[in-house]
Amino acid sequence: MEKEFELEYKQIGLKIAYYRKFKGLTQENLAEKLGVATSYVGQIEAPNMYKPISLTTLLRIAQCLDIEPYKLLEF
Repeated sequence: MEKEFELEYKQIGLKIAYYRKFKGLTQENLAEKLGVATSYVGQIEAPNMYKPISLTTLLRIAQCLDIEPYKLLEF
């Protein structure tokens, strides 16, 4: 079960990176829009790193990327 969760979590980070790049944003651009450090965005997107994300942050990321939040949660 824990391995499943880790895999799904990595997919969220990869989806954030995908949509960020699709929108032509750098990690720095997204971090500025979110009001967080660039390193935080990097940690969220890194597939080999576990960085918890609150639902509020996930919703803010979706808003900054101008996508529906469910797109980050589909598996």
